[in-house]
Amino acid sequence: MIHNPVLKGFNPDPSIVRVGEDYYIATSTFEWFPGIQIHHSRDLVHWRLVSRPLRRPSQLNLRGVPDGCGIWAACLTYKDGLFHLVYSVVLRYGRTTVRGANELALRDFHNCLVTSSSIEGEWSDPILLNSSGFDPSLFHDDDGKTYLLNMLWDHRPERRHFGGIILQEYSLAEKRLIGERRLIYTGTDLGFTEGPHLLRHDDWYYLIVAEGGTGWDHAVTMARSRRIYGPYETCPTGPILTSRGRPDCALQRAGHGDLVQASDGSWLIAYLCGRPLPGQRHCVMGRETAIQPVRWRADGWLETIDGEGAPDLVAQNPEAEAELEAGAACPEIIRQDFDAADLPGDFQWLRSPCPDRLFSLSERPGFLRLYGRESLGSRFEQALVARRQQDFCFDATTMLDYEPRNFQQSAGLVVYYNASKYHYCYVTYDVAAGRHLRLMSSSPDPEGGSVAPSLHPLTEGPVEIRASVEFDRLRFGFRQGADEGWTWFDSTMDMSHLSDEAGPQDLPNFTGTFVGMACQDMSGEGLAADFDWFCYHGETV
Repeated sequence: MIHNPVLKGFNPDPSIVRVGEDYYIATSTFEWFPGIQIHHSRDLVHWRLVSRPLRRPSQLNLRGVPDGCGIWAACLTYKDGLFHLVYSVVLRYGRTTVRGANELALRDFHNCLVTSSSIEGEWSDPILLNSSGFDPSLFHDDDGKTYLLNMLWDHRPERRHFGGIILQEYSLAEKRLIGERRLIYTGTDLGFTEGPHLLRHDDWYYLIVAEGGTGWDHAVTMARSRRIYGPYETCPTGPILTSRGRPDCALQRAGHGDLVQASDGSWLIAYLCGRPLPGQRHCVMGRETAIQPVRWRADGWLETIDGEGAPDLVAQNPEAEAELEAGAACPEIIRQDFDAADLPGDFQWLRSPCPDRLFSLSERPGFLRLYGRESLGSRFEQALVARRQQDFCFDATTMLDYEPRNFQQSAGLVVYYNASKYHYCYVTYDVAAGRHLRLMSSSPDPEGGSVAPSLHPLTEGPVEIRASVEFDRLRFGFRQGADEGWTWFDSTMDMSHLSDEAGPQDLPNFTGTFVGMACQDMSGEGLAADFDWFCYHGETV
């Protein structure tokens, strides 16, 4: 059986492809670096991160990019021994178009392509394809031709900014678009038509798109045509998959789907979804990836296995589940001791293609050293290394060795959504209190940024800092000896503030909550902090 989501935590906009026995899913990373995640599986149950292709300065530089921008909606395909990966680089978002807003909407994005003969890379430097919209997708037709699709952004006032889906031929030999772009589909009344993918089946071209926005009205819509340039007719029975109007579904916000044929000839859809906090409409883990089987109806349209069009928490699996060796399953407790030369795969950082300026694993062997850089609100150079929250309830703990010399220097444990939504427990210094531990919160809620003004003086030596999360409640604690009990701050912080739904909804809220280590030095001295280990303990609920 497939237990959804298969990729827990922030893993949106899945694109799925099968090459022989191997399935690969590419997901968006937005402002997190390196860019794009690719996971691999043979049984659709156990997935392993195998690549983050965009990691060199010649491929990607996100410094200065606003929250919620960066890498959007990658599409992974395979043709003639070569993997093709197209994606959008979003540089400016502006204000969005909620509730039918139709004023001038200027955005900047570029659609690019990288390739590799191996999924692990090295991946090529990018080829710029166009800048006409976002959510690019490649389609390799049976006649040997390749096409690029993307949504068309119409910035003009009094226009529907989501202008439909455009198609243009791409020359693999010349590595450029050729011919004219054509508008092939304008979408349905759900609006926000984006995320296109094209496939050919039984002499039909089938187009699937995301509609309704990536929130509670999200849906997967299908259309078809006998000719690649259309006209396309929309499935007469409505979206083929959605949780819209189904408040009891455990998986909400279902949409942005991609199809793949399994090894037995059956079909599957990969799509994004969100798991709201119980009793709330807040998805702190962001948009995650789910998979379930679908089938072709007698009339040639696609539907879920039960015909209801709803996302499945547990789904039938056309592949045999692999028997893992003892200890090979994903552990509930994941401890990283930073003994290897490379950063553990669970972790990412923000925006910068120059990680050597942010952290080191060799300056003090066995420690992750973070160099004090800019504030937690910076879009340029933050020393923040973190991993995804994947569970409603978890504990995260780290051991910090740090001696700040003034109030502008700080380091600690952060639960982070973006530069305006985070909770932070950090070590700092001032003349009156000496070295001490205190809390900081940033929240879009006018009352959410206030915490009890308590601080805890520290004795000499390292300090363990712990974040304990139970659904929408977060508490921070600390201790300075393994035999000591935990001392807890009085403040309980609201995790729902670290969600897609918190704050103004006309700004990009597209990522998910991370937990990790951070270091700031706003004096400019670059004072470093050393983290001995980091432990994440997720609880199944």
